[in-house]
Amino acid sequence: MKKILVAIMAVLFAAPSFAQYSSGGFSLSESSLYYGIRLGVNFAGIGGDYVDLGTKTGMNLGGVVGLRLSDTTPVFLESGLYYTERGAKKDKEKVGLTYFELPVLIKYGIQVSDDIAVLPYIGPYFSYGIAGKGKITNPNKSAFPAEDVPFSKSSYKKFKHWDMGFKIGCGAEYNKLYAEIGYQFGVANIAKENPADDDAKGHALYLNLGVNF
Repeated sequence: MKKILVAIMAVLFAAPSFAQYSSGGFSLSESSLYYGIRLGVNFAGIGGDYVDLGTKTGMNLGGVVGLRLSDTTPVFLESGLYYTERGAKKDKEKVGLTYFELPVLIKYGIQVSDDIAVLPYIGPYFSYGIAGKGKITNPNKSAFPAEDVPFSKSSYKKFKHWDMGFKIGCGAEYNKLYAEIGYQFGVANIAKENPADDDAKGHALYLNLGVNF
């Protein structure tokens, strides 16, 4: 948690300099292409009967690119690539899952003032697991063994690497500085081995800060 707070503070202090010297950003009054960086925190969990754990705090870090789709309507298509830490945790039981995530979001821009725009959005995301670890101290309460299990292409046996779902949220931009809050929920069953045949789906509440160029 400490490293997440330090990283967010670094972005907050650096953001005014990025905004001052950047040459881009987008305007709701004209067609445009924009780029951005995002850094934030998510509060993730795993739903379903396969594993019953609480919320785990993780980091989001990514870059985005967006394009206005219409000359007459402030509708934008935004995508990018994120490094995101998800999973679940309760007491000594925990599951950490790290993903590369590709969102495909439709945003609608609402001009609040000359400097402020609000952008609600919705769209799917696609993730691939690249690292992680799990430990369950009471195997009678879940399908996990009471041991650490590494997450790799060859040895991770409890979760699938691929995940997908949907994001819904709202962003706000002020002089190219950007902040957003949103919720993502998985629709794919990420459990690889599940003798009870129950689904396990990831979800997370997240908060990101950043800059648009």
